[in-house]
Amino acid sequence: MQFAHLADTHMGYRQYGLVERENDFFEVFEQAINEIINERPDFVVHSGDLFEYSRPPTRALLTAQKGILKLKEENIPIYAIAGNHDVVMRKNALPPQILYKNFGLKLISPNKPFYIENDVFIGGAPYASKYHSKHLIQRLQDIEKSSMDYKKRILVLHQGIDRYIPYEYEIKIGDVPQSFNYCAFGHIHERVIDDFGEGKLAYPGSTEIWRSNELEGYKKNGKGFYLVDISGDMPEIEKINLELPREFIKENISYIKLREELSRISQYIHTLDRKPILMVTVEGGNFSRSEVYETLNRSLSNSCLALRSNYKPTTVNSEDHLFDQSNEVLDIKRVIEHSLKDFNNEKVNELATSLLKELSDGNYKTAENRVQDFYEDLYDH
Repeated sequence: MQFAHLADTHMGYRQYGLVERENDFFEVFEQAINEIINERPDFVVHSGDLFEYSRPPTRALLTAQKGILKLKEENIPIYAIAGNHDVVMRKNALPPQILYKNFGLKLISPNKPFYIENDVFIGGAPYASKYHSKHLIQRLQDIEKSSMDYKKRILVLHQGIDRYIPYEYEIKIGDVPQSFNYCAFGHIHERVIDDFGEGKLAYPGSTEIWRSNELEGYKKNGKGFYLVDISGDMPEIEKINLELPREFIKENISYIKLREELSRISQYIHTLDRKPILMVTVEGGNFSRSEVYETLNRSLSNSCLALRSNYKPTTVNSEDHLFDQSNEVLDIKRVIEHSLKDFNNEKVNELATSLLKELSDGNYKTAENRVQDFYEDLYDH
């Protein structure tokens, strides 16, 4: 008995405000569906955040529908829960996954907390915030009781656990029932496989690079989904890697060899089929951030889909006026102003106008993500 376990596909996410990145997320989802069909599992489990927003754009809805229908045509059932991005924080609100009820998707919800697939118990709950963790724990206890008559039991959740994200978790590891053969989690974008209770606890991670800090994990463990065999006493888990549409390149280069390094990077980029996302840290030497920023953009911006830069000079130029001269300590206001000077008005204006539109339309989650993207970009600069 095999099943595919994936999560955090985040369709509809327009990373860095780029249509190309939105398309990348669609492409990876379609690739995942095709790979699942090639593997011929008995069923699929999606552990939340199918979409980036609780009100997904039309193309995201259609891409999900196409993929779910392809699974249905191959007689591969799909079971899913709502993640925090899928959930409208309003009482009795329904996640967008409900739209696919007649297309083969079986939604695990408070009203339907479990299903039975070929004598395998598949139960779980949608995302719950830390403020509702007591209700979630009670729900998990009820689900565990319902599962005890079945030899093979799968628990599906979209939650952060203190063992893996100590400062942002919703529940503690001790709150998770240990009687399940496989705990199919979503929410954490890094891949995790742990022995737990009578089986395994696993996060397959996101299928695309949702934040730049996922790059190291991607290089080490890849992105994709798991193929899980629960025929034996202990689940056997195989990583199925997906090929991401474009490269994320992270480079630390020396200011002393700036021209040489930029030439090397440029030559490599021209060997790629698609424009990459490039993250460059310039370090060493005494240099002006604004001058290096201009040099980077002249040399590389046209060949990259997005260029993000960071600077670590050996010394801080006095001309930057970052210190309060009266007591020789950093003036926070001046540091912020200095950081912002490398951004042109177009970027700030784009943020302001997009926020005005989203907030006016009541798209608070979209507005929040735009702010997060902007400040992630700012901090990397």
